[in-house]
Amino acid sequence: MFDMIIEMFSYNFIVRAFIVGILVSLCAALLGVTLVLKRYSMIGDGLSHVGFGALAVAAALNLAPLEVAVPVIIIAAFLLLRLSENSKINGDAAIAIISSTALAIGVVFVSVSGVNTDLNSYLFGSILATTTADAIMCGILALVVIVIFILFYNKIFAVTFDETFSRATGLKTGVYNTVIALLTALTIVIGMRIMGTLLISALIIFPALSSMRVCKKFKSVILCSGVLSLCCFFVGMCASYFCDTPTGASVVIVNAAVFLIFWLIEFINSKTRKNNSV
Repeated sequence: MFDMIIEMFSYNFIVRAFIVGILVSLCAALLGVTLVLKRYSMIGDGLSHVGFGALAVAAALNLAPLEVAVPVIIIAAFLLLRLSENSKINGDAAIAIISSTALAIGVVFVSVSGVNTDLNSYLFGSILATTTADAIMCGILALVVIVIFILFYNKIFAVTFDETFSRATGLKTGVYNTVIALLTALTIVIGMRIMGTLLISALIIFPALSSMRVCKKFKSVILCSGVLSLCCFFVGMCASYFCDTPTGASVVIVNAAVFLIFWLIEFINSKTRKNNSV
């Protein structure tokens, strides 16, 4: 098995995909806990649909995919935040409006332009689509996400657990909500080439939910989420290589299996505590 793993990493495209995937997994783990606790987890799904539209338009116009996707997704993240703050349009409705519109625009552009574009590689990801330039740009974006999260960790923590109290103490919650939306947008951009626009949101949700089953403190949940996300990506990528299955789907299945295991652990522990208390 070890020799097979060494052989797998002898291919340059797999090394590039692994580097990008590890960076994506780490960024998603950092943000996932906050997004789930704030009930913003679906923003990742909405932005990923916007990412598909941006990628499709870029391909139709023969433009660099990431250079188009980055500003479009960031703008969409700010727009989603503003719509969510509007009392007349709740968060779920805002996400549905923007994501469905972006998805439709992408499909129309590809159909009308006549470009021979494989939509599956955009929707479900492809490690073959990751170039050296993509890996470098993803590395820069991931560094930005990690540095910003570390710098604003205490503020993000406060906004996550009690936004009303934070606002009352003078904390500019709108600014930090914007920071969270920006970091989420960058994470979506980094990961959608490998995971695909339909699966990238799973990296944000699953590790956080799994960690919350066994950890109770915010910092321990984040650390556990990071470790789980990295391990699940590695196992999923190896499974994809050995079983010849799509990388993004394989990683999501591994994450789902881990979530089920952690849920069973929580269930057993709760039953044990209940029996001991009787």
